[in-house]
Amino acid sequence: MPTEPLPDLAEDFVPFATAALDFHHAINIPVAPIAASRTELDSLHGHVVALYGLLDSHTARTTPVAEAEGDHLRAGRIRLWQAAEHLHAAFHAAPHPGTGRLPNREACRVRLPEGAPELSVCQRHLATSAQVRRDHTPADLRDPFTGLIRH
Repeated sequence: MPTEPLPDLAEDFVPFATAALDFHHAINIPVAPIAASRTELDSLHGHVVALYGLLDSHTARTTPVAEAEGDHLRAGRIRLWQAAEHLHAAFHAAPHPGTGRLPNREACRVRLPEGAPELSVCQRHLATSAQVRRDHTPADLRDPFTGLIRH
């Protein structure tokens, strides 16, 4: 059965994004031990959420034609969401800029938004979490199993 030829793809920008991350790491991450800033954690969260979206698109396209490959992509997508959850939590545990004060236990427990610009990380996280809840079960999201031995 003949298959349709693949359309001409646009230039692949993922290697450029990877190179930009490598460059950022080389020039912006100090050698001395220092906690990541809220700005850095927000940027990392944005990057991981964008990767989640990219992997989501690849998973949706791949799974109908290659089930095993799609299953591995789905597992990778879940791990990216778990990373985004941790980055979001790290952002809220980081010291506030300027004052250097840490959030108190009550603020952490009730998970109240802190207002703009800090709210942007929460808005991004909430928007993506709506999609995540549609695509995954709670058991999927908390399962340490990576799916690597099912195939």
